[in-house]
Amino acid sequence: MPRFSGSSASIAYEQTGSGPDIVWVGGGGTRGRDWQRFQTPHFDPKFRSTVFDNRGIGETACDKPLPWPLADFADDVAELVEAVCGEPAFLFGNSLGAAIIQEVAIRHPQVVRCAILMGTGAWSTGWGWDYQEAEIEFRRRGGTLDGMMGVAHYASMLYPAKALGDRELWPKLKALMLEWMDSGENEASVIPQWEASLRFDQRDRLASVRVPVHVVAFAEDVQAPPQDGEELARLIPGAEFHLLQGMGHGSWYGHAHDEINRFLEGLLNRHL
Repeated sequence: MPRFSGSSASIAYEQTGSGPDIVWVGGGGTRGRDWQRFQTPHFDPKFRSTVFDNRGIGETACDKPLPWPLADFADDVAELVEAVCGEPAFLFGNSLGAAIIQEVAIRHPQVVRCAILMGTGAWSTGWGWDYQEAEIEFRRRGGTLDGMMGVAHYASMLYPAKALGDRELWPKLKALMLEWMDSGENEASVIPQWEASLRFDQRDRLASVRVPVHVVAFAEDVQAPPQDGEELARLIPGAEFHLLQGMGHGSWYGHAHDEINRFLEGLLNRHL
């Protein structure tokens, strides 16, 4: 992957397709290439997609001491957009990636053509806070979640019950999850990335956002319940809230990606 040297990180990225720019911002434990399996092939005929590894995972390198606040992740994205896109871009993100984009919209609105935020909220709270804090503490005590134990743990957090119970789909999802577990990327990234996800709270600054924003929630999302997305949309002037039925936090990856891609493309077309 090519590299861009930002102010505090050397960012590994890749571009495919041609047309208006989309920048895909990954969630915790995911690499830029993960978008290339189910998303960018759909968009490449009409858009230029930029994927990249967030700091804390993959080939992107950052020597700045931990912890990294969410603002650092957002600065990386803004610098990358300005360097390799050359114009405001559509920003897509899920989970931590969506939280990063919110921070970009607050701090660097000049790089945002439209922000599409999936599976997120305005802050980390309630069960989501406890879940992330428990995972971080588990790693600090030397625990790991890998192999089928990791698959069993994370699959229930990412996919709705109907998908897990689908006897044809589940083996495919299991293979995807095992590939993720075997890569070791999630284990390596939990502490550097999830600290930012755990401790962010943008509620008092979202009223300053002036770029177009779409908040997309999934009705069966355990990690980011739909009410979190509704709250987020209320706090951003002019933001639109969309609820997709029958989907979970990770349905964009191997479950309902075709339906999600068509829906996202419809949102993009409104802002061309």
